[in-house]
Amino acid sequence: MSRQTEDARSDEAASVQQTTTGVRMAAEERRKQIAEVAMRLFSERGFRGTTTKEIARDAGVSEAIIFRHFATKEDLYTAIIDYKACAGLGASPVSTESGQPFNVEAIRECVGDAMTSGDDRAVFRNLAVSMMEHHQSDPEFLRLLMYSALEGHQLAQIFWDKNVRVLYEFLGDYVRRRQREGAFRDVDPFVVVRAFTGAIIHHSLNNILWDKDPARRILNLPNEEAAREFTEILLRGITSDAGDKKSGATKRAEASRAPNAKKRNGASRGKNKKR
Repeated sequence: MSRQTEDARSDEAASVQQTTTGVRMAAEERRKQIAEVAMRLFSERGFRGTTTKEIARDAGVSEAIIFRHFATKEDLYTAIIDYKACAGLGASPVSTESGQPFNVEAIRECVGDAMTSGDDRAVFRNLAVSMMEHHQSDPEFLRLLMYSALEGHQLAQIFWDKNVRVLYEFLGDYVRRRQREGAFRDVDPFVVVRAFTGAIIHHSLNNILWDKDPARRILNLPNEEAAREFTEILLRGITSDAGDKKSGATKRAEASRAPNAKKRNGASRGKNKKR
């Protein structure tokens, strides 16, 4: 049997099944379904480990149907980007609750008032909570991004250009403004963005990829609490006030050692002179 004949029969069988069950999809719905199935498989097996035949099987269609909607695999990748709102902002997928992308408008709504008033803690805390919730709501997309980066896939570069760069510029601009106002010390704003978002993404990756069982997690914190702690570490560091100013005990210990050190140094100089 030729490949064309097999595809035609598969198309016919899929069409009969859809008509019989009353779930024949419109073209856009079918495109979205195929993209969603492809994303799930890519996130489980990587791009190189997933074939269009497997996508077709899981989507309940033939390969011919896939290529009818997506002329090439690149078109399919682009569709995944579109459906996961990669034209937006932030290392986060679509919210399953709202169905809206975590994009620049969503970010501005989330932290806009805090940025306007210069409430640094609210800016970073709200951003962290939003990112964690989006990661938690759609772990498949986070896995997909990991695969795309490891395999050098073009999806990773698309996501980087349309999301990560935009996030760096957006948050970096705020850091620069606060530096001009004297609130932050002079440090590369992109270093600040990387330090903060890196902590959040690493936290999400640990929870999603490794510490899947909350009972076994090294760090089992609610998103709100984790966001608050990461924000405090960013803005205050981890050195306590007592650490900045040496404690009384430390000062006394250093003072007691100082006379002995002077005596030893004096004795050493005396010996050197005799020699």
